[in-house]
Amino acid sequence: MIYSVIVFVKNPILGKVKTRVAATVGNEKAVNVYVELLQHTKNVMKEWIGDAVEFTQKRVCVYYGDFINDNDLWNAPFFEKKLQCESPDLGDRMKAAFETELKIADCVVIVGSDCLAIRSEHLSSAFAALETHEVVIGPADDGGYYLLGMKDLHRSLFENKSWSQPTLLQETITDLAQMSQHNNDSAGYYLLETLSDIDTWEDYIAAKSR
Repeated sequence: MIYSVIVFVKNPILGKVKTRVAATVGNEKAVNVYVELLQHTKNVMKEWIGDAVEFTQKRVCVYYGDFINDNDLWNAPFFEKKLQCESPDLGDRMKAAFETELKIADCVVIVGSDCLAIRSEHLSSAFAALETHEVVIGPADDGGYYLLGMKDLHRSLFENKSWSQPTLLQETITDLAQMSQHNNDSAGYYLLETLSDIDTWEDYIAAKSR
């Protein structure tokens, strides 16, 4: 079995990341917060990969939003680097990344870089869940999700969704229920532990206090 993790990241450019954090503490501090989130996400990925030199079973591919940075913290040989497809729609970009990775791996999970609470155990639990379920979701307490995983490409999960809105998780679960009913599929989906994303300065302070 080959397990692949997609990490969606933004390039940490002043004024382009964590704009809701910046609204409270300014652009420079917002970039610092995002770089901390990137570093945390990287540490989680390296812990999940482990000490193996040959990454034949576990792979992590970082998908950049603006341009591929060859000299940043996502260092070889631990991480591959790719560019998100050119679409303004997050669903299109996620779908394209899944389509690419599912040609290489048996199970694929996507995460963002906004969650200080995520741990390598969440990734391990996600892949374990995919042994008996079609889809796994890591719910976020803002109504979205911090993780999505699947063994086959379910295109409808990326289409006509309210991205960054509090209805996203419920819309996704509704789609999954309809898919299961249509396919007479009892495998269904699995929900991981609910975690908090960092969208505002208050989110960041609360996460650090935990």
